[in-house]
Amino acid sequence: MNGHAYLVISGIIFGVVAVLHVLRVVNSWAFQLGPWWIPMWASWFGMIVPALLCLWAFWLATRSQ
Repeated sequence: MNGHAYLVISGIIFGVVAVLHVLRVVNSWAFQLGPWWIPMWASWFGMIVPALLCLWAFWLATRSQ
């Protein structure tokens, strides 16, 4: 049961991160970390990887029941 809860929570967190990156791309939000500007292409990478990890976590959660 604990492993299932961990996978669901991880999937939700990764899903939220992916959605925030989608919102950044759609709304063209600028992002600066200290003196460095983060390019928009980084959000495409930051959207795909967490989305895949989200799907993987939920897939594993359904298998662990």
